[in-house]
Amino acid sequence: MKTVTIIGYGRFGQVLHRLLKDDFSVVVYDVKPVRLAFPGARVARNVAEALESEAVFYAVPIPVFERVFSSHKKYFREGQTLIDVLSVKMHPAKVMRKVLRGTRVQAILTHPMFGPDSSREGFAGLPLTIDRFLSKPATFEFWKRYFEKKKLRVVLMSPQEHDKLAANSQGLTHFIGRLLERLKFKEGPIDSLGVEKLLEVKEQTCNDTWELFAGLQHFNPYTKSMRLRLGAAYDSLYKKLLPKEVKKGVVTFGIQGGKGSFNEQAVREYIKNKHIANSEIAYLYTSERVLRKLHEGDIDFGLFAMHNAQGGIVAESVRAMSRYTFNIVAEQEVLIRHALMKCRDVEKEKLTSVMGHSQNFLQCREMLARKYPHLKQETGKGDLVDTAKAASHVASGKLPKTAAILGPVILAEMYDLDIIEEDLQDLGEKNITNFLLVKR
Repeated sequence: MKTVTIIGYGRFGQVLHRLLKDDFSVVVYDVKPVRLAFPGARVARNVAEALESEAVFYAVPIPVFERVFSSHKKYFREGQTLIDVLSVKMHPAKVMRKVLRGTRVQAILTHPMFGPDSSREGFAGLPLTIDRFLSKPATFEFWKRYFEKKKLRVVLMSPQEHDKLAANSQGLTHFIGRLLERLKFKEGPIDSLGVEKLLEVKEQTCNDTWELFAGLQHFNPYTKSMRLRLGAAYDSLYKKLLPKEVKKGVVTFGIQGGKGSFNEQAVREYIKNKHIANSEIAYLYTSERVLRKLHEGDIDFGLFAMHNAQGGIVAESVRAMSRYTFNIVAEQEVLIRHALMKCRDVEKEKLTSVMGHSQNFLQCREMLARKYPHLKQETGKGDLVDTAKAASHVASGKLPKTAAILGPVILAEMYDLDIIEEDLQDLGEKNITNFLLVKR
């Protein structure tokens, strides 16, 4: 063999050129303009000219390999040897077998387990996997010996075995490198040798294109399970570092509501029924904050409203649940009674709005429409989504005192509010809300 072609002249195509240039007449071809990294090679003007060589190396990105290889079929010749250097092996094997079916074109699968950075000082000792695949014994032996002559460490390996091993080596390394990049991991004044090694991993993997990284993750059937195991290992290690109890001897509950809320009523009923002697309640106001604090290890248990007989699913809780993992410990049912309250120094006729959680309005829709249609219904933002929190702000003047409050009657006692009317829930004694008690 005198002439070889390299299809794809990106970073690794140029590494191939460096490997082959002293032993073959090299032809290169790329859909993009080519600037030769080394003198002496010839740039093919088109695909037909590029595929005249006796051996053709494919160094194209993994996602485009099938399209490129299939489009070249009409130019392949009997006895010609096609060699892929993709970082995955089962995918090109499947493509090449399908395209070359019925032809006498030879094919060899290889994966040089190095890149532009790691081969900068030469090729001696660097690993290269190879599989005979669709080649004749003599052709395979020629290329195997050639790679050995270049002092590469040649490893015979099937496509399936390669992808299994590569998912847990190359795939994992590239994934961790990209994680370090996302973390903005960088050198510092007190770096240890371990930090320097991590920086090397980040630099080597992130110097490669995102296209290569995505190809490694999507076209190797074993990388998905690697990522899932990595995630499970992270979760397990993260949880192992969290305390079993935030405060020793005290059970800490974080709840969706504030002081005086239905959430507090639900958690206090649970504490009473379970005879928990020492407990604390953290008032977190939103479901998202409850689950975040649980995830971060700041509370032992979380409680939030999940469903109401009239209002249905609590959308706020569903959105929060989609972002976290947890175990359900118990389901607590509470009869919800809604009262309409106002500041004592404001006349009923001067009220302009009523504040409450969106669920409160759903549960009292018909009553409010019939009895108080003139009051604008408002739900606060942030912590003020909680009715108890909104009541404290109205009572203290942080919110307009012309706003009434729709919520638990206990708020009237807590904030010296005047009760206008009780039991405004449309379902009366059937207005049940289900609360979830959860743990990590």
